[in-house]
Amino acid sequence: MYSTSYTATPERPSGWFRRTEAWLDDRGKPAWIAAMVLGFVLFWPVGLALLAYMIWSKRMFNRSACHGRHARNWEEMSRRRSQMFSAMRPSGNAAFDAYKADTLRRLEEEQQAFETFLQRLRDAKDKQEFDAFMDDRARAARATPAQSDDTPASGAY
Repeated sequence: MYSTSYTATPERPSGWFRRTEAWLDDRGKPAWIAAMVLGFVLFWPVGLALLAYMIWSKRMFNRSACHGRHARNWEEMSRRRSQMFSAMRPSGNAAFDAYKADTLRRLEEEQQAFETFLQRLRDAKDKQEFDAFMDDRARAARATPAQSDDTPASGAY
């Protein structure tokens, strides 16, 4: 009797349950866990049902089950990690491997030299601050006359 103009598309799943599921998937596993905890707090059978659904649909244990931004971040991080380790493996080309080893050695030496320079800079700054502190302390000591033992400390005679 009532017709709606809403049509199910891959971008917009039909039904409130599918829309809620897609919304939680977009936010990742922490959103699912928060919804489960909230379900336990509000009415424990709802939390239990969400826990059962998360286990049944493998959302609780599978990293790639939630196709939200968190899963994409995980995939990006693992891709970068594999690229980093592949850069350390020999390429099979002896000339390139020698060039790479020489370049890495030179970069390590430059890094060590830069870290030494930074340490000297920090030491010089610390010495400058200490010298300024000692000068201020000496200036303050000269500005206030030293009290002798026969002069009363309260200033009353």
